[in-house]
Amino acid sequence: MSIKIVMVCLGNICRSPLAEGILASKLPQDKFSVDSAGTGSWHIGQSPDERSVAVAKKNGLDISHQRGRQFSTTDLDSFDYIFVMDNSNYENVINLAETNEQKEKVKLIMNELTPNQNKEVPDPYFGMHNGFDIVYEMLDEVCDIIALKLISKHQ
Repeated sequence: MSIKIVMVCLGNICRSPLAEGILASKLPQDKFSVDSAGTGSWHIGQSPDERSVAVAKKNGLDISHQRGRQFSTTDLDSFDYIFVMDNSNYENVINLAETNEQKEKVKLIMNELTPNQNKEVPDPYFGMHNGFDIVYEMLDEVCDIIALKLISKHQ
């Protein structure tokens, strides 16, 4: 049985597809599965933003096969770990949770790197030119830590 992780952002086209691709590349595929979702419904079925695809490709990852989907209440039960990109995503997911067990699965992703500081992964969609590079670097760094923790906990 594999350990299931989902990365969550707003639209599931910028940050969470990158986080999915990065973390999946750091984990053994026979033990872990990584997915992503958005709290909004605007991009269901769409490919990741071309800028996310480009920054992933520049770093040796292909995320072009991913398709956007909306986070649902069933995800709270079907995933073992739920990592959200910012406080707004956190609130949206927590508001769907019905049990403490579900709420305990939801983590602000950057707290894995800087505990209890509640730092956010900025949404690069409307941002500066190098915003996608900055987001990639942040997610790559935090996914190193997450992968080490998950591998040591579930070996």
